[in-house]
Amino acid sequence: MTDSIEVDAGLLAQAAALLDVCRVAHETVTTAESCTGGLVAATLTAIPGSSDVFERGFVTYSNSAKTEMLGVPYWLIERHGAVSEDVARAMASGALTHSQASLAVAVTGIAGPDGGTEDKPVGLVYFAAGRRDTMIASESVLFGDLGRAEIRRRCVERALSMLLSLL
Repeated sequence: MTDSIEVDAGLLAQAAALLDVCRVAHETVTTAESCTGGLVAATLTAIPGSSDVFERGFVTYSNSAKTEMLGVPYWLIERHGAVSEDVARAMASGALTHSQASLAVAVTGIAGPDGGTEDKPVGLVYFAAGRRDTMIASESVLFGDLGRAEIRRRCVERALSMLLSLL
């Protein structure tokens, strides 16, 4: 049995609003996603005309993908774990480095139902967002074990909010 999500009307409205603000500000967006598997990018590109704002997305589900596609140092993943503030920040920075976008958001976490530990439980997610001309901001959220689909939906919502906060 799968625990899939569909992009709901609320997320689509949030994505459309972000795209509109980006257009006015002449900003473009890239995403670096792990636990969301590209859902932030999918939400943004579900909006017709998004190609003038959405530059590209990186789905870096494995540790090697984070290193190969975004330049996240493997030692950083080994030292802190893929689910960490340091890796989220490196993912966002790498997305900016490996794209033409002016804004980036990164998401890495444990959506479950497996994979959680006492130190890093299911529902723990790290986010990072930044602009080319400023520092990368990061935050962690412990959503709790709400089910895989709900955790991923909330990740998309938070990622879109973080991007909007950069404008």
